[in-house]
Formats: sequence, C-alpha cells, structure tokens
Amino acid sequence: MPKPAALSVALGILASRLAGLVRERVIAHYLGNSDAAGAFRAALRIPNLLQNLFGEGVLSASFIPVYARLLEEGREEEAGRVAGVTFTLLALAVSACALVGIAGSRTIIGLLAPGFTGDIRETTIQLVQIMFPGTALLVLSAWCLGILNSHRKFFLSYVAPVFWNVAMIALLFAVGARYMDDRSGQMRLAALLAWATVAGALLQLLVQLPSALALNRGLLPGLGARTEHMRLVLANFLPAVLTRGVVQLSAYVDQILASFLGAQIVSALAYAQTIYLLPVSLFGMSISSAELPEMARTAGTAEEKAAALKQRLERGLRRLAFFIVPSAVALLVLGRVIAATLLETGNFRAADSALVWMILAGSSIGLLATTKARLCTSLFWALHDARTPARYAFVRVVTAGAVGGLLVFAFRDRLGGAGCAAGLTAASSLSGWLEYMLIRRALEARVGPIERPGLPSLRPWAAAFLAGAAGWALDAALPRPHPALRGLSILGVYSLLYIGAMLASGDEDARDAVGGVRSRLGL
Repeated sequence: MPKPAALSVALGILASRLAGLVRERVIAHYLGNSDAAGAFRAALRIPNLLQNLFGEGVLSASFIPVYARLLEEGREEEAGRVAGVTFTLLALAVSACALVGIAGSRTIIGLLAPGFTGDIRETTIQLVQIMFPGTALLVLSAWCLGILNSHRKFFLSYVAPVFWNVAMIALLFAVGARYMDDRSGQMRLAALLAWATVAGALLQLLVQLPSALALNRGLLPGLGARTEHMRLVLANFLPAVLTRGVVQLSAYVDQILASFLGAQIVSALAYAQTIYLLPVSLFGMSISSAELPEMARTAGTAEEKAAALKQRLERGLRRLAFFIVPSAVALLVLGRVIAATLLETGNFRAADSALVWMILAGSSIGLLATTKARLCTSLFWALHDARTPARYAFVRVVTAGAVGGLLVFAFRDRLGGAGCAAGLTAASSLSGWLEYMLIRRALEARVGPIERPGLPSLRPWAAAFLAGAAGWALDAALPRPHPALRGLSILGVYSLLYIGAMLASGDEDARDAVGGVRSRLGL
C-alpha cells in the first residue's frame, strides 16, 4: 500500500471524525439523551439509507475499479464519459428516492421506528422530511470522492465532511441555549438541527465539486450506457447496492428493535455508534480506501495478479490488527471513560456514559472482524465481484437480527433496556465474525491461502490488555475532576503503554507508526 495515500486518507478522516466528535459533544450538551435526541437520531438514520445505498460503498464497488483502470491505461476521454454517465444516473436515482422518501415518510417511520408514538413520532416524521434532500446531496458528494480517490487525491474527499459537521455545530452554538431547558424547546431545536444537516450537505458537495470537475475537463453528463465499461459499472452497481443494503439493514434492524426499548435507548445507540465508528473509519476505511484503487490497477497474468493481491491483503490485515486491537480493548475496558471524555457535559450525565459503555462493550467484540471484512470486500470489488460479499453480508444480517429479536422480545423484562441494547451490539459483533470467516474462505479460493495468525498476532492483544489493566487501575485511583481532563490522562497513559509494549516486542508496524510520526514532526 502506498503509505502516503493511506496517510492522506487517515488525516482527512481524522479531521472529519474529530469534527464529528465535537458535533456529538455539542449535541449531547444541548439535547442530552432526551426524547428529542432519540427522534433526531432515528430521523438522521432513515434518509441516510440513500447515502449508504448509493454513496461511497457502492461507487467503490462499481465505479472506482472501472474508472481507475481506464486512467491507468491512459484512456482519459473514455474515463470522463463513464464519470459523466455515472453522475447523471446517480443524480436521477437519488432525486427520485428523496421525493419518494418525503412523500412516504409516515409509512417509513411506521416501518423503521414502530415503537415511537405521540409527539416523538410526529417530530421524527418532520425531521425525515427535512433531511431527505440533504442526503441526496451527500450521495453526489460521494461521486466526487470516487473521482478524487481514483486520481489519488485523497485528503480533500475525506476532510469534506468537516463542513457538514461545522454547519450543525454552528447552529447549536447560535441558538442551542435558547431551546435546551425544556422538552418542547428541545423538539424545536431538533428541527433546526435537521435544516443544518441540509446546509452542511450542500457545503460538503460544493467543496469537492470544483476539484472533481477540474480532473475531468471533458466530462459530459448523459444517459448513454452502451459502452463495455459502463455496462461493467452497471453490472456491479446492483450487487453493490444489495451489499450495502444488507449491511445497512442490520443497523436498521437494531433501530427497529431499539425503538421498542424507548427513544433514549435509540439515542444511546447512536452516541455509541459514533464512538465505535471512529476506529472503523480512521483505520479500517483509511487502509481499505487507499488499497482499492491500487488493487484495481494490479495487472499481469492471473497467477501474478493473484499473488500481488494476496500480498497486499496480508499486509493490510496485519496493519489493521495493530490499530484495531487496542481500539477494541479500549472500548471494552475503558468505554465509560471514553464516553465521559467525549460526551459528558450539559444534559448528558454520568448515567448516560455508563449506558453508552454497555453498548460499546458489545460492539467491541466484532470491531476487528468488521474492519478485516471491509478490506477483504475491497479486494472482491477490485476483482469486479460485488455479489460474493453481498451473500455473506446477508448471512450476517439474518443471524444478528434473529438473535437481537429474541433478546428484545423474549428477555426485555429480565435484561431491561440497557441489557438488551448491549445484547443487540454483541449479536451484531458475533455475526460480524461469521461474515469475516466466510468472506476470507471465499477469497482464499481466488488468491490462495491467506497467512494464518501465529504467535506475533497475539502481541497486540497482550499489549492492549496490559495497557487496559493499567488504565483501569488509574481510573479507580484518580480523583474525579472534569471528565474530559481525567479521561485524556487515562487514555494517554493507555496509548503510550500500548505503543511502548509493542516497540519492546519488536513489532514492525509499531516501528513504522512511530517512525512516521517522528518523520512528520521532523525528529
């Protein structure tokens, strides 16, 4: 993997995720874990189905491999035609879906948040209607991302979501204090926040569009799809939509089930997901996104291509483990500290941090499997195969949904809302491991046996649990000043101990990571 590419992705995602964490902290301050927060979270997830179905993941599976290959072959004019037709078809599809979503918002809420009633339901419907057009804009910004990534311009596309976050943060700082003190005011604030998501989506598109167009000066929108390459894009598009749809269905199943546990559980799940997605995006996405265009460019005989792809995959899996294992252990052992550090302010209380920790503990079990499966999926996409990952994603969703439904409807009274919420994420984690094992086996049939974990693969686990034990002890020993200051101290010690233990063990990825930081700092 070209390390500068992965670093550019990581830096862009880091900036975006940091802005997202600031957004979450500001939302937590003004809305806490209230009914209004639950309505906003549910509403935000529903139109985002458009973004997840037609956005980055689908374009990565169908458009980027074809477009990047044409660029590699020097066929820029044909690449421009493919980009133009893709943009036109995408714009028409998401516009139609947005209109249907606005018109059918009541039916959608009845299906995806059936447990919501009264003013919570009505507020959620209103928010969905406001947000749908903004989500269509986010899908078009994903087209820009595909163009920029294929030209190895990674940073701008991944830092662009900062503008989406800034729009919401600015709105909350401007008027949040006016509405935060009572329930009706919080409901009104949620509606204003929905309008801010639309403004932010427009900003996210506009900041990328000039650069994307400059890289395709001959781009002409159109509907012609009769070229061989456009047919290949479309052939992979539907399986990719199904893959993303199946994966997203798992999150929607969780939301449907959580709606029967109350709006506050829906809100807590969303807060936990924001934290959980930080390592997924920062490490899993940065490695997978940088790898995809390079995998698509791999040439040679069938044997040479398989060997090169296998080598890239094995290296990527090892790098993922170095970053993801300590993230998973931190969520499991120090999840309350993390939640308090990021969210505990204003209307968000210590009890809310404890609830988010329970949910994070369930998610932590499958964090490594989720990121590894994402990298393996990128290899399938580079091979123009979007169908195989879709099958295994479907198995994951069915398994997680069945176990989650059993927990909510059979054990809700015994486990309570918090216990069921943690069970939902744990079920999703275990099904994530099933998906990864299935997709890995399928890959081995294509590129040969993938390196099996050995003794070195235990290093990050040993180092992370050692650091986690020290962090736990420090958490118990320290006084309790401001949660953020306290948390930063504990998490700083945890990170330094993990890196130190990995360096002491002679780990190559640890040396590379530290060397990269020192190089950037000029040390």
